[in-house]
Amino acid sequence: MNGVELFLLGRTLMKIGEEAMPAPRDGGAGGTRAVLIVLSDIVVHPDSAVGEITERTGLPQSQVSTAVARLRETGSVVTAPDPRDRRRSLVRAAEEPSERVAEVRATGIDAALERALGGTEHAGEVTTALETLARRLPPRRPRSG
Repeated sequence: MNGVELFLLGRTLMKIGEEAMPAPRDGGAGGTRAVLIVLSDIVVHPDSAVGEITERTGLPQSQVSTAVARLRETGSVVTAPDPRDRRRSLVRAAEEPSERVAEVRATGIDAALERALGGTEHAGEVTTALETLARRLPPRRPRSG
């Protein structure tokens, strides 16, 4: 496998993951993918300003702001004034999982994975491989220095 193949596999897995998640109750403006990208950045980089999230994700600031607003409404993130610059807000994941986070986490991937594979024949094998990857490659904070 080369870098391009790995990148394309990652995109395929993202699409399967999106399909597996329950739809937002409110219809959700801003798109699931952007919300997930923003949330994953916030988890790895707590206490970030919207501009910092924008810079790291490459998403437009308006999309990041919309995603943060949706995440705040669902209780997934909290914001607080930046003590160094009170005009900015810092965003971090909520201490307790929100009802929406609990709902998303409780939803399995089996049906979406079976649709992507075109049946159940290899679903168990692929699920085991994905669980192994998730244990070996968890989201983490970048190393400093």
